[in-house]
Amino acid sequence: MSLAVAAAAPASGPLVFGVPLKYVSLLVLTVQNSMLVLVMRYSRVASNVQFYASTAVLMSELAKFAICLAIVARASASEHGRLSLRRIYADVLGGDCWKMLIPAGLYTIQNNLQYTAVSLLDAATFQVTYQLKILTTALCAVAMLGTQLSRARWVALVVLTAGVVLVQLPPTAANDNGPPDASFSLQFLGLLAVVIACVLSGLAGVYFEKVLKGSRKSLWTRNVQLSLFSTAPALLGVLAVDGQQIRHTGFFYGYSWWTCGAIACQALGGIVVALVVKYADNILKGFATSISIILSCLASVWLFDFHITPTFISGTALVIY
Repeated sequence: MSLAVAAAAPASGPLVFGVPLKYVSLLVLTVQNSMLVLVMRYSRVASNVQFYASTAVLMSELAKFAICLAIVARASASEHGRLSLRRIYADVLGGDCWKMLIPAGLYTIQNNLQYTAVSLLDAATFQVTYQLKILTTALCAVAMLGTQLSRARWVALVVLTAGVVLVQLPPTAANDNGPPDASFSLQFLGLLAVVIACVLSGLAGVYFEKVLKGSRKSLWTRNVQLSLFSTAPALLGVLAVDGQQIRHTGFFYGYSWWTCGAIACQALGGIVVALVVKYADNILKGFATSISIILSCLASVWLFDFHITPTFISGTALVIY
């Protein structure tokens, strides 16, 4: 999608149709965070015919690569007066591009785990639990970047963890007449997928930040490298996990408009986060995340007949806080 971005005074930053780009990116991030979980969940439960999650991850990376490459090409043509494919090729694949191989692999596994988790957990629980990535990112920043966290931030991380634990508690103990083994096993597998995805998200995010701080390449060039190198492990996942079934049913088996929406939301997410990192700050980003959690929970009540319990409200409040 083409946006008319005009230069503005340095104090206010770039504008999009007269609105500061940082607020536009935060608005889009709020909508994207809410829609991603809801659309992914609905795409998995709307039909008995399940699409292959590995193919959706691959399509998302290809879409992200095409969008970021177009942005890099436009910026290069604007800077040098003409479009040079050789210059773009050297910029993307030259120098230390190999550093993007590590986060590319981590993000690919994380994206596949997201589909697994959202298939096993309801959208609201997934959205709240996935905020554990804040904890894992903070721990990775301390370990890998030597970041010093204040006592207040450590307390906030403990509160966040307590909130996630509360969300996982069973809604009531009144149904103890029957064995809850099947539902508990699914809930546990979904939670395990989320936790692993959060750990991978923290590792990849902090590593990506470390590479950005030690490089002169633009954020968009790094995103082109990241999405390009993600296609290889994503394709490997397609062949290894669903290759046998795809040979019989086809690559796009089970696809619907909801599947395309999930792919678009996932591709858009990486791009929007890049804009937020560049033009906004962590406080505004956290505010957008809090709003998206509330919207996802409310929408889950309507779309998936989700029942909000006192423990869920308490846990969500702690996570947002």
